[in-house]
Amino acid sequence: MQLDWTALGQVTAVSIGVTVAVVVVFALGVLGLAQLEGAREQHGRTSALGVTQATLCFLACAAVVAYGIFLIVPQFH
Repeated sequence: MQLDWTALGQVTAVSIGVTVAVVVVFALGVLGLAQLEGAREQHGRTSALGVTQATLCFLACAAVVAYGIFLIVPQFH
């Protein structure tokens, strides 16, 4: 049995990289929600920047998850 160590290393590196990227983007989305809550408490209004940041970050996370499911499930191909 032959194992392609280069391919295994590439898969590992990409997996770790994407995982870190998704966690960072999700954390930025939570930060956007925190800005929204902070603006509500201080000024009594919502922060459009916080809402936009949170929405875009959570949509990006959902897109990555959907793409991963697409790659795993063979009926989608």
